[in-house]
Amino acid sequence: MIKLTERQDKILQIVKQNGPITGQEIAVKLSLTRAALRPDLAILTMSGKLDARPRVGYFFNENYEVKRQAEKFLHQQVIDYKAHPIVVDKSTAVYDAIVQLFLEDVGTLYAVDSRGHLAGVVSRKDLLRATLGNKNLHELPVSVIMTRMPNIFTIRPDATLLEAAKKMIDNHIDSLPVVKEVEEQRNTYFLLGRITKTTITRAYLEIMER
Repeated sequence: MIKLTERQDKILQIVKQNGPITGQEIAVKLSLTRAALRPDLAILTMSGKLDARPRVGYFFNENYEVKRQAEKFLHQQVIDYKAHPIVVDKSTAVYDAIVQLFLEDVGTLYAVDSRGHLAGVVSRKDLLRATLGNKNLHELPVSVIMTRMPNIFTIRPDATLLEAAKKMIDNHIDSLPVVKEVEEQRNTYFLLGRITKTTITRAYLEIMER
């Protein structure tokens, strides 16, 4: 986004209220010469804020305003909207994991190791698959059925909500663990939170209402 000068902002407001309007008419309203305005009008036109037509004049580009609002909308960061992760130890029994899943009303559990590092992801499908024909759910640990590193899709806290949404859609998943990489240890992460499709939808609604 180009930062406007005070004069460029005034030009935008004049064109928005009076367009289409000629460069000479804008100059008169600002008590300036047409030549003095030429660089400002060139910048505003090249940046897409204004459009110009021969023998018609300048007019405000409504698409630019939509784009400007969209950029604010799309550049919100994951760190500002992440939720608390629902965590189980990787040795937790599948039965207990199922109970926690329903008590917390979530679709995904995150398994951690003894150091608190992300060890795996357990989805509803994983738990459902484990229950089919299995009578030992109290003895079967989630570490047997979970998706392990490095096959887990993660997201950084400084990533945008758009990046998170795209990663979930592209990989057909409902949530992402928000992580910070442990220094000098490949595919080892601290679990900071979670971001879900529902979280993103709620965030976008909140932004639009504001």
